[in-house]
Amino acid sequence: MSLTVFFSAPFVWDEYRDLLPQKLAEAGIDADVVTEAPDPSVVDYIIYAPSAPLQDFTPFTHCKAVLGLWAGVERIVGNTTLTQPLCRMVDNSLTEGMVEWVTGHSLRHHLGMDRHIINSDRVWDPTCPPLARERKVTMLGMGALGTACAKALAALNFNVVGWSRTEKNVEGIPTFHGQDGLQTALHGADIVVTLLPKTPETENILNAEHLALLKPGAFVLNPGRGPLIDDAALLAALDSGQIGHATLDVFRIEPLPQDHPFWAHPRVTVTPHIAADTRATGAVKVLIENIRRAEAGEPLLHLVDRARGY
Repeated sequence: MSLTVFFSAPFVWDEYRDLLPQKLAEAGIDADVVTEAPDPSVVDYIIYAPSAPLQDFTPFTHCKAVLGLWAGVERIVGNTTLTQPLCRMVDNSLTEGMVEWVTGHSLRHHLGMDRHIINSDRVWDPTCPPLARERKVTMLGMGALGTACAKALAALNFNVVGWSRTEKNVEGIPTFHGQDGLQTALHGADIVVTLLPKTPETENILNAEHLALLKPGAFVLNPGRGPLIDDAALLAALDSGQIGHATLDVFRIEPLPQDHPFWAHPRVTVTPHIAADTRATGAVKVLIENIRRAEAGEPLLHLVDRARGY
């Protein structure tokens, strides 16, 4: 009997229209992929993105799993109609993109590249940057993405430390946890990268108190979630010079409103949520593997813990 897979993210359907049915067939999975569900009770799997029109999962009584296309699930995890297992997207292409973005912007600030690229006054400034081993980089969030980025920066000889909400052991990266560990991890940091999920515990984790712990003139990179940073506190720290520059890829409201002060601030770089994008070629492999697992009665990959929020 053929499975019914409801692809409920119409804005990216063109990327999957041919690829998903083709790869399902190659995997030996007999499935009809539909973009409308006239009878929700016959749907076996839902492929989902948080901004999709689908918000009420109640009619999908036969659905075995909701398979996310994005790593973030904060906009769906609290949906009370969602009783089906929820899986988030973890894919090598997401990791690779994030590592490239974090490494590139870390090196940009470490080397002071802006000083040379934006030099219309033709100032001859032979100031040499410190070596990477003299820079403390704090990675807030040591999940799959944070750990990969931390290891990439450590491979470049940065002095990398990590922080996680729960205790973790990462080879070669000293990793702290808890409130006391957070202060230790942030103290004197030259660069801070935020790669935490958005939860009540992580919202505004970079507030005035924590920004003050960084080395004066430190750099902040946020490719994680917009609400991880207290915007007002960050702007104040930028104006005072406590923060030398902030490179931000995610925001509380997206697209970032045209009148938001981040756009005009000389010490802020805005990138349009491009640090890590879901590539269809990689995502399809994860989606199909989870469908195969569910049909075989095996544990699902990347199952969301509703209590933790990710």
